[in-house]
Amino acid sequence: MPATAANDVDVAEQYWHYLDRSTVGTILETNLESGLDPTEAASRQQQFGPNELIVKAGKPAWLKFILQFNQPLLIILLSAGLIKAVIGQWLNASVIWGVTTTNATISFIQEAGAEKKIEALAQAVTTEATVIRGGKKLRVPSKELVVGDLVTLTSGDKVPADLRLVKVRDLQIDESGLTGESVAVEKQLGQSGDLVLPAETPLAERDNMAYAGSFVTFGQGSGIVIAIANNTETGKISQLLDRHIDLTTPLTRKFNQFSQNWLLFVLGMATLTFAVRLGRPVPAGVSAFKEAVEPAVALIVGAIPEGLPAVITVTLAVGVSRMAAKNAIVRKLPAVETLGGATVICSDKTGTLTENQMTVQEIYSGGESYSVTGTGYNPEGEIQLNQLPITVSQAPTLQECLQAGLICNDSQLEFKDDNWIVVGDPTEGALIAAGKKAELSQQVLEKSMPRLDSIPFESQFQYMATLHRTPTSGKILYVKGSVESILARCGSSLDSQGNSTEVDRDQIHHQVDTMADQGLRVLALAKKIVPDEQDSVAHSDVESGLVFLGLQGMIDPPRASAIAAVQACQTAGIQVKMITGDHIATAKAIARRMGFRKTKHNRELVAYTGAQLAAMDKNELAEAVEAGSVFARVAPEQKLRLVEALQLQGEIVAMTGDGVNDAPALKQADIGIAMGSGTEVSKEAADMILTDDNFASIEAAVEEGRSVYKNLLKSISFILPVNGGESMTILLSTLLGRELPILSLQILWLNMLNSITMTVPLAFEPKSPGVMQQQPRPVNEPFLTESRIKRILAISLYNWTIIFGMFEWVRQSDWGTLPLARTMAIQALVMGRIFYLLSLSQLLPSLMAKFSGSKQQVSGAPALGVGIAIAMLLQLVFANSPFINRIFETAPMNLDQWLICFGVALPMIGVALSVNRFDPPN
Repeated sequence: MPATAANDVDVAEQYWHYLDRSTVGTILETNLESGLDPTEAASRQQQFGPNELIVKAGKPAWLKFILQFNQPLLIILLSAGLIKAVIGQWLNASVIWGVTTTNATISFIQEAGAEKKIEALAQAVTTEATVIRGGKKLRVPSKELVVGDLVTLTSGDKVPADLRLVKVRDLQIDESGLTGESVAVEKQLGQSGDLVLPAETPLAERDNMAYAGSFVTFGQGSGIVIAIANNTETGKISQLLDRHIDLTTPLTRKFNQFSQNWLLFVLGMATLTFAVRLGRPVPAGVSAFKEAVEPAVALIVGAIPEGLPAVITVTLAVGVSRMAAKNAIVRKLPAVETLGGATVICSDKTGTLTENQMTVQEIYSGGESYSVTGTGYNPEGEIQLNQLPITVSQAPTLQECLQAGLICNDSQLEFKDDNWIVVGDPTEGALIAAGKKAELSQQVLEKSMPRLDSIPFESQFQYMATLHRTPTSGKILYVKGSVESILARCGSSLDSQGNSTEVDRDQIHHQVDTMADQGLRVLALAKKIVPDEQDSVAHSDVESGLVFLGLQGMIDPPRASAIAAVQACQTAGIQVKMITGDHIATAKAIARRMGFRKTKHNRELVAYTGAQLAAMDKNELAEAVEAGSVFARVAPEQKLRLVEALQLQGEIVAMTGDGVNDAPALKQADIGIAMGSGTEVSKEAADMILTDDNFASIEAAVEEGRSVYKNLLKSISFILPVNGGESMTILLSTLLGRELPILSLQILWLNMLNSITMTVPLAFEPKSPGVMQQQPRPVNEPFLTESRIKRILAISLYNWTIIFGMFEWVRQSDWGTLPLARTMAIQALVMGRIFYLLSLSQLLPSLMAKFSGSKQQVSGAPALGVGIAIAMLLQLVFANSPFINRIFETAPMNLDQWLICFGVALPMIGVALSVNRFDPPN
């Protein structure tokens, strides 16, 4: 290809649809009949490369693993381990490093497959193509196509590259994976055979183009390849995925902020401890520096919640398991909590909110309006008049209207894998399903009224006609098509009993408008009796004299379960917005049927088109995303832009989808939710996959996400007061010049084994009552709210009282050994923690409700009981095992000493219940 031609291609790259085919052929030096010369094709392939998506090289595995440690709390833990190693406490250092490595490994494994999204896109365009080179038709792998190739398409083909169509014959292409259009798009080249479109024509309306990855459902055509590989529309989506902003989740943001704040607190406390101890006199021969380092290190270890990362991981993992049982597979742990905090759900329409199956819902025939029940291609349902079932024997004209739809039809329904599917055009599948609901059989009609000839649907005529022999050996012509085309050719119509009458065009147009307002696609049906000797049909036979039989209005209907799910999400304070590539009238009709609420800014359902969005600046777009509930005719780039605009408004955005066109927005959203039957591209870009394709599963996932977040807050509220009590004990002991009531290794025992054992049961807490009646938590709500800080301070103060008070009392008693004083202080603290744990869980409230006569089940008992039992067993070992006594410098305890620790811990019940009044845990 000469340089000048290449430059022309660059200029026209985005606008091939507004060039005539001769110009396209000239620019690309392609013969519109014989295609490229094979030698030229080979040269171009060598010059421009294969028709494959180019995958960018990702970070090496070792670097991805190291990056898992780039979290404030893990950095704190690594530093604490390093300090322990420097002062020679290798056991402590090894345990801390082991915990951080385990957390990093779990995160690394879970995110290891994220890079597959581009590979999935590459598979989406890998296919074979029929190409004409040198006047010969060849079948070649799609990767061997080059710009300028002449490709032929036929029903069932996957489009192998972006094409400027040059010939079409009844060509219909399913572009739902790219544009969101639920019905196959009819491609046309106009009456001149060379349609030229305006440059600004949206992608979904470019009737003279075919795009890579879409499917031919009907007809034939041919086109010139104008883009391959990453230059195709599908390839551009892959580039969007490559350069998307990798947002952290709300959980990650809040946890990082909390960790940074806690780091400053710990460093401040440790610095104060070090300075005070350094200023105190020390005996001769003792290093003042080493004496100052010891309590500072102990305070750091005491203040750092070493067990918190592990507890958070377990809590999220439990949420993952529960969601999997409800048909929601989570690919990344933080996504569990993120969905629970969602404030907006942006949903694709086709196949997500709707059945992705065209369904006849309204019929106007013989002057009567009928409704049709059932959804999809399933023939179960009935035809109703005034909400009462009716048989077609009572309505002859209705029967003929349905009969026309059944046999003026080139498609079939098949029952496959426990589901009804259409072989052919979705619109024709809907007509067949409607006829079956009236107990009419397509096969029986085709045998009794065999087809003699037909006129296939052509865009310039807007109808399809079939000629049949009747059971009485007569001949009849059935016609279906657009209302305008059919009505103009009708000279009469039938009343409900089959009697001839005049065509009431005003009434018919009124019915069409009524159906259109509901988002229905309307087809008109007619018939004509022809002479017995006629064996063929021509367009002249259809020009006039048709008898109007009726209208059939169809739509891709919303799922019943999705309607309930949308209502539940809105009750939970979550905005639901529809973002689709479909027509605005259809989208609004579906939204009204599903009960989409008006937004907080508008009383009416507000909808915008992609063209309107494209003309908006940043401020106008910000207003539109808040005001609108429906966004139609939206291009992939605009879906991404809408999600980003919502995020800039401070919303936590969940995006659902199933097509290639949804992938960038799924990746950009705080949580992307893909349908199990969707494209591999959408699944790989998503954080969560719904295996049952049921929007209703989102409600259950939101509920679980909210419960997980509450359980996370309980874990923080349980762990931090121990760290606070330990830190206060060490700091005050240092300020007062007293012996340390608790050693760093003993602190490690409490923070790791005891904390994790007693905190993990909180991860198994069931959902709180009424969790879906609550509004979403504030987007910027930190882990440590004012009331939660008060809780932590109050419990920390009481923990300090237990540790310091018990230690000083034992030291002054007859038992008075230092190891025993420390052991009893720790045991009293652990018993107090057990009472505090019970106050946080749902066990006590459910037991109280049970005793009051409620039928409510006791919640959380098994996991909580196991956790407490293991904790007590570990404490027995801690106090009475000679081996542990030597390592941790503890001492055995008798029964009286155990009872004293129990008594000292009892007041924790009153303290915890008082705290629960201003900071309810459930």
